[in-house]
Amino acid sequence: MAQTFDPKMLDLLRCPAAVKLNKQPGDDFGKLELYKDSWLISKDSGNKYPIKNGIPIMLIEEGEKYKNTPVEQLPVP
Repeated sequence: MAQTFDPKMLDLLRCPAAVKLNKQPGDDFGKLELYKDSWLISKDSGNKYPIKNGIPIMLIEEGEKYKNTPVEQLPVP
């Protein structure tokens, strides 16, 4: 059985690229949205991180690969 991502993790996880860019202390920058139980999307950076076997791949390089891909064209990871 494939593992699934726990949506409660959205309260804890932040986009590493967005957090790196934000210089304002106290801002809650880099929040992520869950898309089709397979992607985490950052509106702040535009990065899209795939979720594989229930584990989000939160590497900046991975998120940047899909930055210009429209959400409806994202592959199933």
